Amino acid sequence: MCGRFFRHGVSWEEYRDALGILIPEHVDPPEPAYNVAPTQIVPIVRLTVEGDGMPAGARQLAPARWGLIPSWWSKPLSELKWPSFTANSETVAEKPFYRGAFRHRRCLIPMSGFYQWTGAKDSRTPFAISLRNQRWFCVAGLWDRAMIDGSEIDSFTLLTTTPNDLMAGLHTTMPVILNSQDHERWLDTTAPVGDLFEPFETDAMQAWPVSPDVGNVRNQGPQLIEEA
Repeated sequence: MCGRFFRHGVSWEEYRDALGILIPEHVDPPEPAYNVAPTQIVPIVRLTVEGDGMPAGARQLAPARWGLIPSWWSKPLSELKWPSFTANSETVAEKPFYRGAFRHRRCLIPMSGFYQWTGAKDSRTPFAISLRNQRWFCVAGLWDRAMIDGSEIDSFTLLTTTPNDLMAGLHTTMPVILNSQDHERWLDTTAPVGDLFEPFETDAMQAWPVSPDVGNVRNQGPQLIEEA
């Protein structure tokens, strides 16, 4: 289960060239983040919806809370006990908590890598995992918009799948990493996407042990991804 991830600095030009997003005026691109944890607000890429002040169907980079809140949820967030920061790709189309977003609101989650812990419970070792030849990439996600206490909250979850050979030694799942040519198909909710849930190529990924400080969300510096 991917419970933390990191993102290097990405310029608006990189986002535009790789993802075809609309660049907002007078807004700086998101800052690098090296210890993103559930419930934090981070950027996702989605198709705009009517009423968002941009052309409907255009790609936009938008802030969202990590941990999906379905549109039908109306209770206080304190009562949301379901760990909704990841969703299993094998069951996401049927699970009531996720199926609405899967059918209507898919997104891309830009990141440079993610963390995974392994080992005995009292002596677990964190590893950073990234792609060998890319500074950043996108993971398949779902987003939704709920009204909580009179305020709209946009939120998201990332999808997981069976591990490849690299990840099998660390955990039983891994994020659904998308090739750039598959971004458009994932965002198109009318397109078949079952084949995109295959684990990413092992040879294109790398993993290395990192500082145990990654377990402390207050530690945010790039030194977290350096080898311990």
